[in-house]
Amino acid sequence: MAIVSFNKTVLHNLFSKPKTRKVEKEYPEGTRGHVENDMDLCILCGLCSIKCPTHAITVDKAEKTWSIRPMSCIQCRCCVDNCPKKSLSMGLRFQEPGSEKVTKTFKQSEKAIAAQEALMKAAKERAAAAAAAKAAQAQAQAQGNAPAPAPTAPAQAPKQEAPAENKE
Repeated sequence: MAIVSFNKTVLHNLFSKPKTRKVEKEYPEGTRGHVENDMDLCILCGLCSIKCPTHAITVDKAEKTWSIRPMSCIQCRCCVDNCPKKSLSMGLRFQEPGSEKVTKTFKQSEKAIAAQEALMKAAKERAAAAAAAKAAQAQAQAQGNAPAPAPTAPAQAPKQEAPAENKE
């Protein structure tokens, strides 16, 4: 008897439209969705890939690309919390499931690449200038032409205590 009612339900479901409809969900604030990267802020340091427990993120500095495998990501937020430039964030929408595993790759824009190269050039110039100044200072001290540089903080003379008197 139960088989007959089951068969009736199966046949009804095969030939009728579903009773449910697809609804766009609004997720509450604080829900962990997918990882988003603002490539204009990203410096491709690789900390996100190091901190990722599932190794879902890869960074290629030579090609200036950042890749993520969304189906390997567990939304733990380790990459977002450890990003020094705060270019990573968690989106509110979940990754839609698919039939095959996909790797999403993002390339840095030419504007961001030029800005990073300018910063690196300025840092190298500052380092070279500091090294030259240090070498010149060492050479001047070795020749005895210049006095030793003044200390940055004034030296304090140690306090001398007065001898204690013996009361007998």
